[in-house]
Amino acid sequence: MSYADAAGTIVAQILALPEFVRVQALFPDAGLDEAMLLDIVGAAGDLAEGVIEPFNAQADQVGCRLEQGRVRLAPGHHDAWQAFVAVGWTTIEGAPQWGGAGLPMLVHSACEELLNRASPAFGMLPTPMRCATKVIERYADPALCAEWAPRLVDGSWAATICISEPDAGSDVPRLRTAAVPHADGTWRITGEKIWISFGDHDLTPRIAHMVLARTPEGAHGPAGLSLFLVPSDIAGQRNAVVVRRIEEKLGLHGSPTCALGFEAATGHLIGTPGRGLAQLFTMIIGMRLSVGSQGAGLSGAAASLAWRYAAERRQGGRADAPPVTIDQHGDVQRMLLGLAARAEVTRGLVLTASAVADLQAHEDDDAARTEAGLLLAWLLPITKNFAAEAASLCANDAIQVLGGAGYTREWPAERYLRDARVLAIYEGTSGMQALDLALRRVLGDQGRAYRAFLAKARGDADRLGNATLRALLDMLEQAASSLDKPTATVVAYPFLQLASLATTGWIATRLAALSGSPVHDHLAALGRHWLLLAQAQALAEAALTSHGQALVAAFDDVDRGYLG
Repeated sequence: MSYADAAGTIVAQILALPEFVRVQALFPDAGLDEAMLLDIVGAAGDLAEGVIEPFNAQADQVGCRLEQGRVRLAPGHHDAWQAFVAVGWTTIEGAPQWGGAGLPMLVHSACEELLNRASPAFGMLPTPMRCATKVIERYADPALCAEWAPRLVDGSWAATICISEPDAGSDVPRLRTAAVPHADGTWRITGEKIWISFGDHDLTPRIAHMVLARTPEGAHGPAGLSLFLVPSDIAGQRNAVVVRRIEEKLGLHGSPTCALGFEAATGHLIGTPGRGLAQLFTMIIGMRLSVGSQGAGLSGAAASLAWRYAAERRQGGRADAPPVTIDQHGDVQRMLLGLAARAEVTRGLVLTASAVADLQAHEDDDAARTEAGLLLAWLLPITKNFAAEAASLCANDAIQVLGGAGYTREWPAERYLRDARVLAIYEGTSGMQALDLALRRVLGDQGRAYRAFLAKARGDADRLGNATLRALLDMLEQAASSLDKPTATVVAYPFLQLASLATTGWIATRLAALSGSPVHDHLAALGRHWLLLAQAQALAEAALTSHGQALVAAFDDVDRGYLG
């Protein structure tokens, strides 16, 4: 599937979303019709194919380097970035008051998928810029907001998110970076931060480091953490932010992942002291949706490569006849169908979650906004994790279709796999998403998010008469009823897998009901195929989820000598 074909399929999915009608109503001045969507998403595909993908192939080989304390990016990155900024891609979702286009998250995610298909490494820079803007405009002092928000929206300045530390990655309550007040109203930030994407570069003259740090009166744990904006430069002089190193990574070579030292660097408090982590979640929600777009982009790229290769590669067939293309072999057809179905439901999941995020942010009716918020709370951990794992699974299957060729650098399949692997780690690992779903969305808050999803999905199952979706939801309900806090941490991941299969089954049911055009028929066929795969896989995950006590006992029974 070419970029142009992918853009058309994305738009077809958007137009078929039941939520899209309401998104249109909430953005009356955006002109969200088919022609407009095709123009915008098609233009993103053109830039991705013509500029960003060629850059990515070179950047993957060359990578980034540290010279005299500054990060030097791969050749071509500046030109690709200028092309990206020049036509306003940083402004799509930005608020009009800061010079943004004010379009829905749904449109942004559609374009972001194609840009990430071309280079997820390139996409690691604009995402924190966009998400930091939301935090700044919501919580920062008006003067600080007026200084930074317009420049983050137009792409002239950049941003990072600085949470993890050497001894406290996902263990946020143990963060030790310290913030001390200064007489002029600023703060001095001291500590070490790691895993900082684009922690330094010269694409923009300034970078806003969004740093979690503990104030002198801050208590132990997350309640003692505050959020600070630490500029990389102040009045043309470097702030006391030092690049310790660039990580040598499996993939995403075009994106410098930095370890940063803050040596009494000048910073500005954002919002309320002690509320830093809660405020930062405004940023994290958008970043996790962007991981979904990365996963959808890589899944689509891998599926497209596999189908194209299989239609051209000739091998096998009758010995007395010319060899046939390998897409005529049954086992290859099985893999190709699985690839395409997984990629398409991943896309549908991300677009649906993005549309629901728009409803949650913009609905003018309190009840409708609350309902959208509950559904988003269910969809977010599933979207982040399913899309992340879909990218790895699709890349892996693409390598299998290509055979030995897929294992070589002559073809991009191996790069897709390397780039995809980190998606299930950053912005909250698979285990963290699983715990969030089990402990907060099912066992916590009276299961309101879980029940909101069940009501929506069962309504569609009844409306569309889909027995497979009903069966998936039945398995989910039975598994949820067996969850309890003592064993939830052990079975949270298989429960996440089961919940993901039920949720993508809901997406697939919607796709399977489409008809009336070639692209709708294509989507319907893949939706039906995914429902078959999901039902088969769900049986195993449901069984694991219901055996929490047995899993705990099995672990206790294993001889610790195994560790030797």
